Amino acid sequence: MQHDNQSELFPVVDASGRVVGRATRGECHGGAMLLHPVVHLHVFNSRGELYLQHRPLWKDIQPGRWDTAVGGHVDYGETVEEALRREVREELGIVDFRPEQVVVYEFRSERERELVHVYRTVYDGEVRPSEELDGGRFWSRAEILENLGKGVFTPNFEGEVGRILK
Repeated sequence: MQHDNQSELFPVVDASGRVVGRATRGECHGGAMLLHPVVHLHVFNSRGELYLQHRPLWKDIQPGRWDTAVGGHVDYGETVEEALRREVREELGIVDFRPEQVVVYEFRSERERELVHVYRTVYDGEVRPSEELDGGRFWSRAEILENLGKGVFTPNFEGEVGRILK
């Protein structure tokens, strides 16, 4: 069974996104509430449907739920843009896309604090989800709205979907 590497190094940032230190994944997700940057990419097709990934059951956070197409941590020493392109390539096999920044906000749960850099793109090419994901598919706007608040999606996605489906 796969699991996340708890010793992976993440940057610790201030509210403006400036790097002020570093910590391991385990520290960042273990309740220390160290603010660390993540990237999200919402992938729409030209019909306006939104691609969601299905989180595998082995994930340490929100196993088995549907989530943003691409979500990943910025590695220590990497820029937000570099992390975005790496994660999109790793998770969906997409290299040619034009990201448009939507918002940057702080997400907080009982276990962690993330500075979330949200992007969107329109993409009609082939999507090849990685082995790290339990697949994914495009959802219509109506289908997403119908399933909100039912435990189908991650809280992170539910908190963000209103900013995306404008």
